Amino acid sequence: MQAFQICYRNTQGTLMRILNAVSRRGLDMPSVNAEPAEHEHLVTLTLEVNQKQVGQLYREWYSIADVTHVRSGAAHTAEWTTPHPRAGVTIDSRAAARA
Repeated sequence: MQAFQICYRNTQGTLMRILNAVSRRGLDMPSVNAEPAEHEHLVTLTLEVNQKQVGQLYREWYSIADVTHVRSGAAHTAEWTTPHPRAGVTIDSRAAARA
């Protein structure tokens, strides 16, 4: 699994062109997260790809006029699936006495 982060200017159809590059290759998209990032937008995709497909995706994404930056790395799915630790609630004795 690899995670791709693509920075782009939010113009009409840019996100769809980014996602079309993946769907045309028949790749599963188990995780897609799009959010604003300062003056641009950022989409994070998690994909199961080989090295040849990585090169093809980079080439196609950079050919989209509004894509400004593409980076990738190993996906850390174990961090996403682990449960949150239990958080104990502590009550300050002075706050409890005031109540």
